Amino acid sequence: MNFIKTTEQDSNYNHLEKMSVTDLLSNINNEDKMVPLAVEKALPQIENLTTQIVHKLQNGGRIFYIGAGTSGRLGVLDASECPPTFGVSPELVVGIIAGGDIAIRNAVEFAEDSKNQGWLDLQEHHISNKDVVVGIAASGTTPYVISALEACNKNNIVTGCITCNKNCPLGHVAQFPIEVVVGPEFVTGSSRMKAGTAQKLVLNMLSTATMIQLGKVKGNKMVDMQLSNKKLVKRGQKMLAMELNIDENEASELLSKYGNVRNALKNYKNEH
Repeated sequence: MNFIKTTEQDSNYNHLEKMSVTDLLSNINNEDKMVPLAVEKALPQIENLTTQIVHKLQNGGRIFYIGAGTSGRLGVLDASECPPTFGVSPELVVGIIAGGDIAIRNAVEFAEDSKNQGWLDLQEHHISNKDVVVGIAASGTTPYVISALEACNKNNIVTGCITCNKNCPLGHVAQFPIEVVVGPEFVTGSSRMKAGTAQKLVLNMLSTATMIQLGKVKGNKMVDMQLSNKKLVKRGQKMLAMELNIDENEASELLSKYGNVRNALKNYKNEH
């Protein structure tokens, strides 16, 4: 099947260095506007993968994001935000990046080219067929990610992917591919831009929809969030005050006593 990397195609703009700041920003913004529309076209694919993830997590499984470079960093970011937002274990959503944690801040040469390290990195977490592995690669050609998903398939582990190229090798390997085609980048080949934005939007959808389905949100509130700073404590107090029709001082006492919003709500209602 014919495969053309749209993420590597020549930018629709030229002579960028001659543009004013106004023109640069306006043109980048115009390109960015296309991203949510590209994500919208992939909604059926996103739904298919989300459904699989919810099913696996309801049955004791975990999500693994695996990627290299920008794609790997975005996976690590989404995974790291799940515990404080939804009060889940750091082991439930795991981000793995080629080259290890040092690669979050620094480029690790040729890490993405390894054809066996991805599976080795997954095995460190005692991966099993209860879990779901989502490969993230804008190009859809990253050996580290593709080989990891191939190994997962052989071991009866559900695989998905987020890529920005149709008919790419990664899309063919993943059982539940998500292909968000955003077209050429403003700076040719700079997939940290539109492709990265598209991947971030999809990751937001996967994790948020999953956590809501798992009961980690009540109404529209993060009732399981970790109260790790003053802003979040204040937010928790306001949630309780609104939900229970009490003043913030009483809400503050409840929160201190029961540790989080959900426990405070439950115990207050039991006591009254």
